[in-house]
Amino acid sequence: MPRKAPLFFALTLVLAAIAVALYAAATAPRSESAAPVTAPPSVEPARPGPPTASRSGSAGVDVALKQLDLMKPARARLAEDFTLPTPDGTTFRLSEQRGKVVLVNFWATWCPPCLEEMPAMERLWRRHKDAGFVLVAVSLDTDPKKVPPFVSARKFSFPIALDPKMGVAEKYGVRALPSSFVLDRDGTVAGIALGPRAWDGGAANGLLQAMLR
Repeated sequence: MPRKAPLFFALTLVLAAIAVALYAAATAPRSESAAPVTAPPSVEPARPGPPTASRSGSAGVDVALKQLDLMKPARARLAEDFTLPTPDGTTFRLSEQRGKVVLVNFWATWCPPCLEEMPAMERLWRRHKDAGFVLVAVSLDTDPKKVPPFVSARKFSFPIALDPKMGVAEKYGVRALPSSFVLDRDGTVAGIALGPRAWDGGAANGLLQAMLR
């Protein structure tokens, strides 16, 4: 199949992001100030002592995937390896993270639903990074110079990678932002999220606790 033109692909992402934002606005509770949607309706609100934390093995993972409304691939498959530059001049290579649980998140500075979930991603990252969890946020901004000041202003500390030509996004079949892929220690795709999630909620923390055992 021929590669799509970068401009067409970029326009597709923009339209998809706008559609997600409009949907979120339409379904959010009405109040004097717009309340951000922190999770899809099927996700339970955050609570102390996540119900999945006491479960073990694949059972706990499956329960948490359902609570987060993540799609589980019908067949086990390894995530596509990639190497991307980072804003600090180094590189991030996915295969070097083998043995860890990885969350690969695709986002852009112009994507409102992306910005909505990123503070929760930061809290998830800070809580589990010392236990073998890696979070990489892959920016699809066509101008990489916009990314460092954006990240710095919000004090995000998780790794950032740059994919301005959207080559990695195409490999992963990304057609809407944000899109996230949860990988187990073997590099296998365990779950896929289309749209924002409550990454600091009980289900997300329970998922990592089950996968990191």
